[in-house]
Amino acid sequence: MDIDDTDRRIVNALLGDGRASARDIAAETGVAATTVTKRLSDLEDRGVIESYIPTVDYDALGYDVTAVFRLSVEGNGLGTVVQRLHDHDRMVGVYEVTGSDDVVAIGKFQSTDSMNTEIKDLLTDPSITAMKTNVVLETVREYEQFAVDLENGEA
Repeated sequence: MDIDDTDRRIVNALLGDGRASARDIAAETGVAATTVTKRLSDLEDRGVIESYIPTVDYDALGYDVTAVFRLSVEGNGLGTVVQRLHDHDRMVGVYEVTGSDDVVAIGKFQSTDSMNTEIKDLLTDPSITAMKTNVVLETVREYEQFAVDLENGEA
């Protein structure tokens, strides 16, 4: 996939403001607006830019309990457990990992009661052999995107 510095500058401009117009991006990057439009379309077609979505503050909407679930899963049940977590509407991250755990999932809940319900539901899955849960006390940084480096190493 050939991504050049023009594409990277356009991506970085979008990371700064996902609602920026082609004209706004052109002004920031020094690239013609028509070029920005074409490059954005190409980046979308190639899957570099997947979507344009709002960043939601779940705490402000009452989902102020964040839990990290670390699961050990019996080998043949991994796919089912991962799909189940993927399909769960309160899981904001699901990762297959190396190390002593097989899956790490991050969930957002409105209360510890709703979190406990999810924990109890997970524990009924016979493929899950062990689970550790951590409740986040304070979110320091979450879901931040970062500027991509240009070919010369600048961001």
